[in-house]
Amino acid sequence: MLQAIREHTQGWIAWVIVIFLSIPFALWGIQSYLGVGSEPIAATVNGLEIPQREFDSRYQDTRLRLREQLGAAYRPDLFDEPTLRAQVLDTMIQETLLQQLSHELGLRASSQELQGAILSNPAFQKDGRFDKATYDRTLELQGMHSLQYEEGLRQRIVGTQLQRTLLASAFATAREVAEFVRLDRQRRQIAYIRLPQAGFDAAEEPLEEAALSAYYRDHQASFQTPERVKLGYLVLDVQSLGDAQVPTEEELRRLYEDESARFRQPEQRRARHILVALPAEANEPEAAKARARLEAIRARLAGGEDFATVAKEQSEDPGSASQGGDLGLFGRGVMDPAFDQAVFGLALNTLSEPVRSAFGYHLIEITEIQPEHVKPFEEVRDQLAAEAAKSRAEGLFYDWAERLANLVYETPDSLEPAAEALGLPLHHSDWIDRNGGEGLLAERKVVAAAFSDDVLREGLNSELIEPERNRLQAVVVRVLEHEEATVKPLEAVREDIAGILRAERATAAAAAAAQGLLARLQAGEDKTLVATGYSLEEPGLVARDAAEVPPGVRDLAFTLPRPAAGAATFGHTTLAQGDAAVVILGQVVDGDLAELDEAERKRLKDDLQQSLGRGDYEQWLSDLERRAKITREIPESASL
Repeated sequence: MLQAIREHTQGWIAWVIVIFLSIPFALWGIQSYLGVGSEPIAATVNGLEIPQREFDSRYQDTRLRLREQLGAAYRPDLFDEPTLRAQVLDTMIQETLLQQLSHELGLRASSQELQGAILSNPAFQKDGRFDKATYDRTLELQGMHSLQYEEGLRQRIVGTQLQRTLLASAFATAREVAEFVRLDRQRRQIAYIRLPQAGFDAAEEPLEEAALSAYYRDHQASFQTPERVKLGYLVLDVQSLGDAQVPTEEELRRLYEDESARFRQPEQRRARHILVALPAEANEPEAAKARARLEAIRARLAGGEDFATVAKEQSEDPGSASQGGDLGLFGRGVMDPAFDQAVFGLALNTLSEPVRSAFGYHLIEITEIQPEHVKPFEEVRDQLAAEAAKSRAEGLFYDWAERLANLVYETPDSLEPAAEALGLPLHHSDWIDRNGGEGLLAERKVVAAAFSDDVLREGLNSELIEPERNRLQAVVVRVLEHEEATVKPLEAVREDIAGILRAERATAAAAAAAQGLLARLQAGEDKTLVATGYSLEEPGLVARDAAEVPPGVRDLAFTLPRPAAGAATFGHTTLAQGDAAVVILGQVVDGDLAELDEAERKRLKDDLQQSLGRGDYEQWLSDLERRAKITREIPESASL
C-alpha cells in the first residue's frame, strides 16, 4: 500500500499539489515576519512604534501616582479618563520626539551622568550609599538586565538635555521685567454682591421624567461602577522571615566574642570647671590679668569655699555656670585638647592648676571616674539576637524570593502550591478597582500587575512584584473574581440626578438674577441699593493671589476693563459652589518696579525668565510635533 502511494506521488501532478499546499504556509510565514498579528500599537512617531502595553503601563502609573500624591483628597471623578489618557499618550509621543531629535543631533549621555543617576537612586542604596548587590537584586526582581536598564536610563537622560538647554537659554529684558511687575503686582479695588444658590432652590417644583432620563443618558460615564477585581496574594517580607530566625545561645555568644569591641565602653570622667574667658589672640598682659584672677579664685577654693557656689558667681561659661560648673560625663577627644589632657591627667577630687584653652583659663575638678569596661553578654543579648535574626533573614529573603518566583511560574493557575511549599499565608482582598486598595494593594506596581492582560485576562499568577516602599518585600497576586465596568440603573441614581438638576436650575436662576442686578448697576443705580436683600462685600484693594476673595470673583475682577477715573466697571460670574456674584471694579493700581528691593527684583526676573523658557520650550515642542509624522492608533477615549 505504502509503495503504491509512493509510486503515484512521483509525477508532475503530485508536484503541482505540493506547490499549491505550500503557498498558504509560505504566506503565513511571511505574514508573521511582516508583523501581522503582533501586539497592538498605541501610536507611531516618525515610523517608531509605541506599544499599547507600554502606554497602558504608563497610564496606570500616572493614575496611581496621582492617587498617592493626593492621598485622602483623591477622587476618581476629578480626572476625566479620556483627557488623562490623551495627556499620557501626548507625553509619550513628545518623549519619543525628543529622543529621536537628540539622536539626530548626536547628543549623548556621558558615563559620568549615567553613573551619577544610578548612584543617586534611593532604590539602589543601602544605609544611604549605593550598594551593587542591591542594584543587581532590584533589577533581577523586575526581570531586567543591567544593560537593558542602563540603556533606557541613558535615553531618558539624553531626552532631557534639549529641554534643559532651552529652559536655560531664555532671558528677560528690563522692559519685560518692568511690565511683568506692573501686571503681577497690580492691585484692584473691588466690591461684589453674592447671590447664594440656595436662595433659588425650588425643591417643591417637580422634575420631568424626560429630563431625568435625558441627563442619565447623556452622562452615563458619571454613573459607572468601575471595573474591579478580588485578589488572592502572597506576601514575602524580611520581617516575617526574621521572626522565624532564632539564633542559638552558642551562636550569640560566639557573635559576642567576635564583636566584643562594639561593646567596649571607654573611660569616662565627670568634671566641673570655672572659666575666665580670654580671646585666643589676647596679648601677654591680658593673659596675665586673667590668670591672676583665676589664681585668686583658686585661693578661695583652697580656703574651703564651695566649688559650685563660686562657679555660679565667677565662671564665664554660660553653658555650665548655672549648673555649678558641672560638665557631666564625657570621654576622651570631646573637649578642647588642652582641657581634655588636663581632665584625663587629674586624680579624683583633685583641683587643677590654671589650664589655658582656646576659650580662656580654667580651674578643673574631677568628681567621678568610670573606668573602661565591656558591657556583659546578658546586657546586649537581645540586641545581638535581633541583629542576627535580621541579618539571616536578609540573606534568606532573596533565596526565598527566587523560590517563590519559580513556584508561581511552575503552577501559573494557583497560588496554593507556593503558599504550602513556603509556609506563607494566602491572603484575600475585597473588591478593588484600578485606583487600588489599602496597604500593599495601594502600591502602583501591584495594581498594574492585577489589571495586566496576563493576570486579568489569561488568569495567570503575576510575576514577583517588589513594592516601591519596601525593597525587602515581594508580592505575587492572582485574580479570583472579576467584574467589568457597568452603568448603574437609572433607579439607583435617580435621586442623585434630581439633586444635580435642581442645583443646575438654582444656579441658572441665580445667574439670571445677577444679570438683572448688573443691568441696574450699569444704569447708574447705587450699589448699596442694588444689593438690598443680598450680601455686599467690599474687600477694597486686592492682589491677584488674594485668598480672602472667592477665586471666581478675583479672576473676573482682573479681567474687567480698567475703569475711567471716578467711574466703575461691572461684570457677573458663577462661583464654584453655584452661587452667582456681581463684581464692581472701582480702581486699578499698577505694580511699580522701583518699590522693590534688589533681592525681590532678582527673584521676579528669575521667575519671568523661567516662565519665558517654559513657553519657548512648549512652543518649540509643539512645532516639532506638528512637523512630525504621528499616527495615534489607540482611541483616546477607549477603556483599558
